[in-house]
Amino acid sequence: MHLINQSLNDRMNLKTPYGQIVNANNIAEVIVKGERENLPPAHQDCIKRLLLVIDMQNDFMEGLGTLPVLGSKGDVERLNCWIYNHANKLTHILCSLDTHAAVQIFHPCWWKNRQGAQPSPFTIITHDDVLNGNWIPVNNELGRTLEYLSNLETTGKKQLCIWPYHCLEGTFGANLESAFTRMLYFHAAARHYTPTFITKGLNPWTEMYGIIRAEYDPQGFVNSAILDAMEQADEVYIAGEASSHCVLASVEQILAHFAHRPDVTNRIILLEDCMSPVTGFEETTNKAFASMQELYGVRMVISTETIP
Repeated sequence: MHLINQSLNDRMNLKTPYGQIVNANNIAEVIVKGERENLPPAHQDCIKRLLLVIDMQNDFMEGLGTLPVLGSKGDVERLNCWIYNHANKLTHILCSLDTHAAVQIFHPCWWKNRQGAQPSPFTIITHDDVLNGNWIPVNNELGRTLEYLSNLETTGKKQLCIWPYHCLEGTFGANLESAFTRMLYFHAAARHYTPTFITKGLNPWTEMYGIIRAEYDPQGFVNSAILDAMEQADEVYIAGEASSHCVLASVEQILAHFAHRPDVTNRIILLEDCMSPVTGFEETTNKAFASMQELYGVRMVISTETIP
């Protein structure tokens, strides 16, 4: 890694070596180092490049979180190197943050079986399970629960999966991964802009894999801030975890919104080695991304490719 870091430093001619950023003791230290780089302010960029980082949080990190994604550690390292290597060409970074309360429909404490026991993580609960009394919502909101499950099944959404408690609001697991956080603030200081953070997933009644809308929401909430940011960018790079769930759902929602706007969909570039799928979803994820390339002109690159 030292040789890679030195090569990056030589190529970019940054004053701060890569290792001093990702291994810094605190954020204040990296902000000071970023300010000393004297790079052009981001608002002066002729080509506006947005990096959309989806849920790069501690709870999704292998060896660290409650819902780890195999390969996530390497994804973060490669993404940090990519940001460092393109510091003067990357205009803005927008981060989504999966954020939950303990009591949500996809967490164990929402449910009990006939014996009063909670479901184990990764249990799948169907409409028929609830209708037959195999699983009972603790809050006794049977009608609304059945409506949600019915909608998931009739619209072809993912089945309701009971996840381990993850990304609980205010906890370590909900925070961005630490080395990425340092690189994010270094880049923001070096380019004189404020990064954007957008939370998702606090509605207790629905899962929200994608960053634009929930799996089912009668109110029809749409996260227009992200869509607006994409329209204002010339290129949109996407990375994050997990490629099979939150990244895939996010890109699908974005493409559905801009389905008749090839001028926008052609801007989307996936950093394919800066995201990993949940184990067992590799094939379906690869097929979905291949379809996006064919139908919408989405591009896929690896992090060692240089932005022109």
